[in-house]
Amino acid sequence: MTSPLRDETAARKALTFFKVMAFIVGIGLLVLVVEMILEYATSMSGDQNPLRWWPQPHGFIYMLYLVATANLGFKVGWTLPRMVGVMLAGCVPFLSFWVERKVAADVGGRLTQR
Repeated sequence: MTSPLRDETAARKALTFFKVMAFIVGIGLLVLVVEMILEYATSMSGDQNPLRWWPQPHGFIYMLYLVATANLGFKVGWTLPRMVGVMLAGCVPFLSFWVERKVAADVGGRLTQR
């Protein structure tokens, strides 16, 4: 059984931040995959690759996703393994979208319960 939420307002804000970051990271990861395909499958290296600049911003965005996940996890009382699992979902293309839906449904359901 999950523990009751101590601060529902903070949990709602954390959930919103998480949902936004999960979506952005999911899109960013797909762009990174395209960049890697251009780099390694088509030999478009260096200035030939129009997405050569993307890996570094994507890394920064992923770090924000980690912060958003940890923030939400601490607010809603997740275990460390659950937080790490959700964090790792941001490393697999399309998985962040699925995990975001599951997390939103779970936490959203807890927020509407009284």
